[in-house]
Amino acid sequence: MTPKPYRISIPDAAIADLKARLGRARWPSEPAEGGWRFGSNLGYMQKLVQHWRETFDWREQEARLNAFPHQTVEIDGQVIHFIHEPGSGAVPRPLLLTHGWPSSFLEFLEVIEPLAHPERFGGDTAEAFDVVVASLPGYGFSSAPPAPMDAHAIAGLWHQLMTRVLGYRHFVAQGGDWGALVTSCLALDHPGVLDGIHLTMLPLKPWRGAAAKPLSEAERNFITGMRAWWQEQIGYQRMQSTKPQTLAFALTDSPVGLAGWLVEKFRTLADTKGSLERRFSKDQLCTMLSLYWFTGCVGPASWMYWAARENATARLGPGQRVAVPTGYADFAVDAAPRPPRSWGMRMYNIVHWSEMPSGGHFAALEEPEAFVADLRAFVRRL
Repeated sequence: MTPKPYRISIPDAAIADLKARLGRARWPSEPAEGGWRFGSNLGYMQKLVQHWRETFDWREQEARLNAFPHQTVEIDGQVIHFIHEPGSGAVPRPLLLTHGWPSSFLEFLEVIEPLAHPERFGGDTAEAFDVVVASLPGYGFSSAPPAPMDAHAIAGLWHQLMTRVLGYRHFVAQGGDWGALVTSCLALDHPGVLDGIHLTMLPLKPWRGAAAKPLSEAERNFITGMRAWWQEQIGYQRMQSTKPQTLAFALTDSPVGLAGWLVEKFRTLADTKGSLERRFSKDQLCTMLSLYWFTGCVGPASWMYWAARENATARLGPGQRVAVPTGYADFAVDAAPRPPRSWGMRMYNIVHWSEMPSGGHFAALEEPEAFVADLRAFVRRL
């Protein structure tokens, strides 16, 4: 399991094919004055696709990405792509960052240098990290697994990546969305190698059997609000957790279809205040879309939803709880109402809890400085 350097190099023919497909877009009808109420907005999508085809420069973005030290390694037949940025100073602490859906390793690009080299930003090398950013199986340049993998299986791969491949005896892990669930499973299955975990989402579901502690009023209100939110937003999850392959045919064949499916989630889940480009430039969106398109990963990326439903991955058993010291940063706009701390304590050994004033589901991309500061504040407690 020796890692190999990896360089991103998309063939010219693939770029030309993408531009040709974008130029042949067949646009859907839209309800009058629909805005974003019914899903992705036609007017905005037409402008974004025009930018993607006529203005966006993949080669420029590719060069920017290749400035980072990419590697791949095969673990149990699965090729894993990751960035490994050694930190400054004498003893940088190992840190593993894991993304979710509809994201990728791109979400963490703005925080790699500040975390690994704090002295470049007015900080102290004593707080430097060896930063590892791994691409989930089936995402980006990690290979598609032969069958859907749940978060416990991926946590096993991450354990091998950090300990056997990179040689770390202890490390800190961080994640949001699926990354939060993988990180939580890592803490459940391999607690001995973790100094702590930091999350931007609380993905586990506590045991609610007869012997469970009764819910507080704040917890009941949280559950009610979360159910109401999901009632409006859960359509994509139901599709991806039941028939992901049906959807994959359309999104793998049409870049405009791919954009329509992913972009609406960036607007909904991020702290956009209704305006996508308040948080994400067109180039940032097109880079993410291009990564999904060129690697053909949108189908395999959805398989985790199927595996999570099939295996009830997020549900804890009687008496089960994460014992590893846990930090939680609750960014203001995310996939559900803000949970009370007592809810987090049901599943985790919470030692650090922050309510962030802004930012959303893609915390490291939306609020990189706040993300880095909160992660460092948590690690100081360990």
